[in-house]
Amino acid sequence: MTYTGDVHVGGPADVRELPALTISKLAVGPFDNNAYLVRCNDTGDGLLIDAAAEADRLLELIGGMPISKIVTTHQHGDHWQALEEVAAATDAMVIAHPLDAPALPVPATLTVEHGDGVTVGVVSMEVIHLRGHTPGSIALHYNGHLFTGDSLFPGGVGNTNKDPERFEQLFTDVSERIFDRFPDETWVYPGHGRDTTLGAERPSLPEWRARGW
Repeated sequence: MTYTGDVHVGGPADVRELPALTISKLAVGPFDNNAYLVRCNDTGDGLLIDAAAEADRLLELIGGMPISKIVTTHQHGDHWQALEEVAAATDAMVIAHPLDAPALPVPATLTVEHGDGVTVGVVSMEVIHLRGHTPGSIALHYNGHLFTGDSLFPGGVGNTNKDPERFEQLFTDVSERIFDRFPDETWVYPGHGRDTTLGAERPSLPEWRARGW
């Protein structure tokens, strides 16, 4: 089956096979969060992006193969409700940006900054700090695949609570650190809802700036 990224809470994961990685997207919890299991095809090592909710379903998705790391994209509680349970069950490292890590229910094993790498098996994913939705929101990028948390969605940047300074910061970071760097075919995996591509969103950047959200 062709990957679409269209998932719903209670439904199965959608799985994408890349040459180096396998990406499984699962929708969980009352806020329809996306959790992403990324596995290195060479080693079998796994990395979970946002242990958002429903620990039992996340552990079922992880299955009998190990995961070495859990990355939390930002501090909002709907993105870490299952973190404590999944971390305890897997003994995985807990990773977040230092500005958001104190809000997590368990201490971060490792904090990461803009430009750092997070490895899964033999693959390294780049950390991109996107300030505005929260102070320490991060995205992860690997070879045209971009996991954006709540900083970029189809139709706009993440919620900045109508704060013009926060919006300007997030819009600037998304523009400079994502749209100015990566090509249109880059696939975007957001923290909620359906996926998109940078090419689908790029024409709307002037509209986003003008409306201020």
